[in-house]
Amino acid sequence: MFYKLAADSVVLIHFLWIIFLIFGAFIGIRYRIVKIFHIAGLGFAVVIQIFGWYCPLTYLEIWLRQRHDPLLRYSGSFIIHYVEKLIYIDLSPGIIFVLTVILVSISTCIYSLRKDK
Repeated sequence: MFYKLAADSVVLIHFLWIIFLIFGAFIGIRYRIVKIFHIAGLGFAVVIQIFGWYCPLTYLEIWLRQRHDPLLRYSGSFIIHYVEKLIYIDLSPGIIFVLTVILVSISTCIYSLRKDK
């Protein structure tokens, strides 16, 4: 039961991380430390997609689920696995990459609108 709860917690953290990557620039324009984490997170997201890697949280969740019940294991990306189930759209890695580049561009625009104090 511990592993199931831990895996579910990782899913929640992963989801919140993705939300932070999407909306973090709005907080980052006010707080320098948030901006640093946000930019680093976006950079990491781009790098893992360029090299075809998965987020370490994906591997942690898979490992925890296997420890709980080996039949609950899935392969592939967290985003593809869960987002696909939420909106029933097959998102290819190429589309995810394009959306990430768009997100980075929007965040760059938001950060450029406000100069650091």
